Amino acid sequence: MRSETLPAQAGARATRGHASWHALLPFAVLLILSLLLPLTGNDYWALIATRAAIYWILVAGLNLIVGYAGQLAIGYVALLTLGAYTTAVLTGGKLMAPMPVWGALAAAGAVGALFGVIVGLPALRLRTFYFAMTTLGFATIVTQIALAWQSVTGGGVGLPGPDMPAPFNSAWGFYYLCLGFAVFCTLITANVARSRYGRALIALRDAEVAAEAVGISKPGLLVKVFMLAGTLAAIAGGLFASLQTYITPDAFTFDLSLLFFISILIGGRGSILGPLLGTILLTILPEIAAPLAAWATFLYAVLLLAIVLLMPGGIAALLDWRNRKPLESGRAITPRPAALAELYGQTLQARALKVQGAALAFGGLRALDGVDLEVAPGQVHGLIGPNGSGKTTMLNVISGYYQPQAGGVLLGDSPLPGNAPTKRALHGIARTFQTPRLVGEASVLQNVMMGGTVAGRASFIEAMFCLPRQLRDEREMAQRARVALRVVGLEELADVRADRLQHSELRFMEIARALMLKPCLLLLDEPAAGLSTEEILRLGALIKAVSAQGTGVLLVEHHADLIFDICDHVTVLNLGRVLAHGTPAEIRVHQEVVSAYLGA
Repeated sequence: MRSETLPAQAGARATRGHASWHALLPFAVLLILSLLLPLTGNDYWALIATRAAIYWILVAGLNLIVGYAGQLAIGYVALLTLGAYTTAVLTGGKLMAPMPVWGALAAAGAVGALFGVIVGLPALRLRTFYFAMTTLGFATIVTQIALAWQSVTGGGVGLPGPDMPAPFNSAWGFYYLCLGFAVFCTLITANVARSRYGRALIALRDAEVAAEAVGISKPGLLVKVFMLAGTLAAIAGGLFASLQTYITPDAFTFDLSLLFFISILIGGRGSILGPLLGTILLTILPEIAAPLAAWATFLYAVLLLAIVLLMPGGIAALLDWRNRKPLESGRAITPRPAALAELYGQTLQARALKVQGAALAFGGLRALDGVDLEVAPGQVHGLIGPNGSGKTTMLNVISGYYQPQAGGVLLGDSPLPGNAPTKRALHGIARTFQTPRLVGEASVLQNVMMGGTVAGRASFIEAMFCLPRQLRDEREMAQRARVALRVVGLEELADVRADRLQHSELRFMEIARALMLKPCLLLLDEPAAGLSTEEILRLGALIKAVSAQGTGVLLVEHHADLIFDICDHVTVLNLGRVLAHGTPAEIRVHQEVVSAYLGA
């Protein structure tokens, strides 16, 4: 077995190395072209290229919010405005003694971080267009303050932008400065995107319930990202003020906000290269179509509509040629439970789950009515009953999505708090869902790695700068994810987009993601739904192998044969109450169970 594994691992490493170089090539080409641009000797192109670099500094951070987290932050020109005025005011000595431009840029970044969080806080409660309206409202407030605070901002007249020291006081010198900032921002945002934090953002965007189940906390993560995006936007504002030489509120228009937002939509969600190309395109386009400047807003609207209808995946989808290759048909899922020992490593800390008198009502409907349940370590416990009997409600109570109105849930001797699904992963509780919850635009490997988010030790700062602990985290997490995929028989599909998988493969992928936690308790919600007879047999063998590692498994399933074949104990619910419990042999002949659920 070992001799077969080593060549496979070497081949996988070679493939990943080739893919990494392929991903870096477009960035290298863009950088070389950018460095050679001064050879044109045209100062006008220096102005346009500098503007594109400044815009990208802002869009690079905004991309984490819009493209990765899926938040509709349309009014981010407000942070550009704050950064521009903060830098200009501090270098101009409007509030205190004049500050050097580098100190002013740093101060602008700090202001941007603060107001980035203030702008972003509504995202913790508001969704989609409601959050978009708050960002637009904030942009309006900033503009009105700039107009009204005439003693500091100059009102409608404005004030001079900061002067850059040599050698950055020439057109091409300033261009190289902004290009350096742009390269730096590309690196740190790409590092975040490739880390567990980037995967967590995508999970919150496309599968928030599943993200909570693997321990991803939305508030803490979004605050960090909004701070980073606000910092970059404000620094971009300071550089923008220098480029403009003189700033007024009229320089920060709604059209500029649309440009930033549409750049990300053109580029494509979950991509760094796409929005970068989109920013360059939308910066150059107005110069080419200068006679149509009065129609700018209309053209942006038409462009946005065209993207949604004709190119919903953006530039990133067009460049993703690997995922346009057809997959092999007739694929078979062949789990390898023997790999569980490698995945689990040292002995699992086994703990029993106890549900005591759980009661929960939705209005007049009693979903759970004094339910007792116990799942022992290493036991497969079946939970069956008619539709509407309370099975999934019970899983949601154990998972922390619902707070029982009476009774409680204990893991070992410790009570588990309700309404805290993100903390269940820390206790070693993992689950799957009736309908597979996945991130379709991410690879199978990335989806499974999301299950190990809470195991990461590197901080957000370490992820930004790709420090040693971050590299170690990623290496170990990817290795464990590949082992988990080998356990469920999907290792050959690791680099395929998840939305290209068959339904049965998605079922097994969810189990692989759950196993990343090395759970002491695994909750499976109808995992055999949609599977063939052969796949159900392999699923049963896999579940038994997982329980043999010491994991307690609570299995909700309508395939009675699977329940009776692999379960050690079965509980039957009906109308929110326990109708019967016992061994599979006892349940098979229980008259009330046969009458209410199993039938003749």
